[in-house]
Amino acid sequence: MITKETQYTKDSTKNKLRVVREFDAPIATVWKAWTDPKIMDQWWAPKPWKANTRSMDFREGGMWLYTMDGPDGERHWCRVDFKTIKPLTSYSGDDYFCDESGKRNEELPVMHWTNTFYSRGESTQVEVEIDFDSEGDMNKIVEMGFKEGFAMAHGNLDELLPTL
Repeated sequence: MITKETQYTKDSTKNKLRVVREFDAPIATVWKAWTDPKIMDQWWAPKPWKANTRSMDFREGGMWLYTMDGPDGERHWCRVDFKTIKPLTSYSGDDYFCDESGKRNEELPVMHWTNTFYSRGESTQVEVEIDFDSEGDMNKIVEMGFKEGFAMAHGNLDELLPTL
């Protein structure tokens, strides 16, 4: 059950999307849900899609290689290259579509993510700023259903958090 609404702000002058979401769990639990691949695989993809991690090295300079698998056998490879990590506070990285070896698909945009976590007592607010190289890149990701898919994934996390 979705208990909070995912809020989006689009800034076309700065080629930036800002996503804000509050989760009903303490910061340590939410941080783990956003950084542990076994947990991320359970919520990251919007249903009926599923995320499947091939490998994750969550450290500065590390990467996450995973697939988004669809109900009809579709498979999209994705990679995140981690840039900065401040435990329980924030992490940043470049997120892009790739092949199974992690080589970037140059036809699709790169998203430069910064995820920041704020304790709100027994809840946690996550702010995601996504910078794009151009307005066209930002619009392409939005047109691909990013907003709807990410909101659905947040709903998956709402359902999962009480079990963690």
